[in-house]
Amino acid sequence: MKKLTLSLLSISVLSISSLFAQTPTRVLDKENMREGEHVEYCATHKKMAEAMKNPEYAAAIKAAQEEAELAAQEKSKKPQGSTKATLYTIPVVFHVLHNNGVENISEEQLLDAIDILNRDYRLQNADAALVQAPFQGMPADIEIEFALARKDPTGACFSGITRTVTALTFDGSDGQSQVNAVIAGNDVYQGVWPHNKYLNVYVCAEIGGAAGYTFNPFGGSTASSSGMYFNGVFVLHNYTGSIGTSSSGTSRTLTHEVGHWLNLSHVWGGDNNPGVSCGTDNVTDTPACIGSTSCSPGSNTCSSDNAYWGFDQIDQIENYMDYSYCSKMFTQGQSNRMRTALESSTAGRTNVKTTTNHTATGIFDPLVLCEAKFTTTKQVVCVNEPIQFTDASYNSANGWTWTFAGGTPATSTSQNPTVSYAAPGTYTVTLTATDGSASDVETITNYITVLPGGGEALPYFEGFETITALASSTRWFIYNSGGNGWDVTSTAAHSGSKSAKLTNFGQGTNNIDEMISNTIDLSSVNSTTGMTLSFRYAYRKRTSTSADYLRVYLTNDCATTWDIRKTLTATNMSGTTTVSTAWTPTASDWLTVHMTNVTSQYWNEDFRFKFNFDAGGGNNVYIDDINIYTGSPSDVIVLVGLDEESAFQQANLYPNPTDNEVNVTFNSAVGQDVMVTVTDVTGKQIQQHFIHALEGQNLVTMTTETLAAGSYFVLLNNGSTTKTMQFVVK
Repeated sequence: MKKLTLSLLSISVLSISSLFAQTPTRVLDKENMREGEHVEYCATHKKMAEAMKNPEYAAAIKAAQEEAELAAQEKSKKPQGSTKATLYTIPVVFHVLHNNGVENISEEQLLDAIDILNRDYRLQNADAALVQAPFQGMPADIEIEFALARKDPTGACFSGITRTVTALTFDGSDGQSQVNAVIAGNDVYQGVWPHNKYLNVYVCAEIGGAAGYTFNPFGGSTASSSGMYFNGVFVLHNYTGSIGTSSSGTSRTLTHEVGHWLNLSHVWGGDNNPGVSCGTDNVTDTPACIGSTSCSPGSNTCSSDNAYWGFDQIDQIENYMDYSYCSKMFTQGQSNRMRTALESSTAGRTNVKTTTNHTATGIFDPLVLCEAKFTTTKQVVCVNEPIQFTDASYNSANGWTWTFAGGTPATSTSQNPTVSYAAPGTYTVTLTATDGSASDVETITNYITVLPGGGEALPYFEGFETITALASSTRWFIYNSGGNGWDVTSTAAHSGSKSAKLTNFGQGTNNIDEMISNTIDLSSVNSTTGMTLSFRYAYRKRTSTSADYLRVYLTNDCATTWDIRKTLTATNMSGTTTVSTAWTPTASDWLTVHMTNVTSQYWNEDFRFKFNFDAGGGNNVYIDDINIYTGSPSDVIVLVGLDEESAFQQANLYPNPTDNEVNVTFNSAVGQDVMVTVTDVTGKQIQQHFIHALEGQNLVTMTTETLAAGSYFVLLNNGSTTKTMQFVVK
């Protein structure tokens, strides 16, 4: 049986400060930041140092670096003239990780990023002529170009861009997890994208506090998820290209990071932050310096310039491998070093530039239509909310015919139309694209979900008792990034027999799993009534170092934007208690959270909330008794105006026919007073019993041995709803 009242003793173990703790702020290294920015510009040297802690990686890195140094030194002995070198072209794939926000940058922004790479590596940037006087004439054409791949690892055509919907775009604490999310969930090919065929660039909203990072070449050419990680480039969406979410001031981050990918160090060396000490990048024509985080012409920070200069040269602050805002050049020495990296077998770099690989990746294939494709920023919307559809057909289309069942407009020939839906439901979208000679059709059934206008009225209660599976429930939308996901369980509950469970025990870290509500109408709430959102949870750490987070997000615009309003850490939820085996709570393990910070900005008819669980190696977590109501926090579930279905769930009567007694069973969503009445077919009252039904299963037994043979009725009434069932006495 359910109990409505939560033991006050059970919630006293949480202090006010711990109950309302927020996500710890990432500690940024200010020495590693450019002036005026809020991220560390590059974390490559830190990632390399991190990798060196692993003996296997350390040995591979050391071997790769020794090979690279010998090759670079040998090449530097050869005379350098004006003879054109072989042009090397590198196939690129942009993997965009997003959660349907601004981080899902446009194809135009990614093409702009490719253009900037080609401009800078081919010395086509006009500002190269403006370098400081001592370096006039030194900027080098690297004779390396970059082209979007046109074939995926199976040989199927695609645009050179993959998109992966994952909350891990906001969590760069483990880049390998972000790579794994791409492998498992991108929209083109689920599998390994070999690093000896592609330069994989991962575009995210957060990559561990940096604007960009990668690794210097090391390792073999065997395709693997770790190979994708250690040979990929990670970059923030707002440091990619110069348009869209980015800007000209942040547009050369990829130029810098690809330099590292091609075995360049920072101009002050590869072991520390800028501004710390003089070091060497093992390139003769870049003067010794300590590195700069702003544009300071004429600065001269080190007196250890080598024999190449013959004197104490000023710093080359305009080098792409510095942190200044005025970078605009590579040197010939850096060119030699980068080209050597592409001629080395280390990490499969030598294969990337081959004609065979160019054919395999399709970079020079003619631009013809090979697939119709489209995207939207949102697939779950409210009534009459405009949706922007974007043509993503590749690789060339000049005509489009759209069909939007139930939408306005119902058809369109625009490339990127805007559509709205006036009625709740799920809708199919079809796009026929053509390049003038060929055409292709993409139809996605039930692609758009339109939520009911106005949402559910208050009070709102969810005890999961009538739900079989969350994924098929009309009340909930479930998202998981590759872990186990939320679902209903009957193995534990605070009240009744069911709750929502996330099987966190044994799943990988950094998985993000979300349970998202349908719309709820809060327009009746005002400053006089106020309101509270409460829920019960149960959780245990697996070890003392478990670092799980349970967050509650709110939205007032049907999920266009989300705001964090509650964060519980593993320690908040479990204290020092750990359980090393898969955990199931008992009645005393449940705690209640009362959220009174659902403020007036959310008091409209498009309110939604979601539970976001960030896996950090802990144990299972459970949610039950979600309650939204006006007024002050209450440990008793607030729920009125039950309809018949929710008031008397799974009502049954037996035996039927009967002779001695009749049993009535029903499930009650809440504790409630119920009048049980027996009448004959004329409506005459035969028996009447007043009971206090508890949450959960209830059984009422009544004698019938004095009743004459015939038909009778049992009526269950809670004051607002009546449930009627017929039985026969033999």
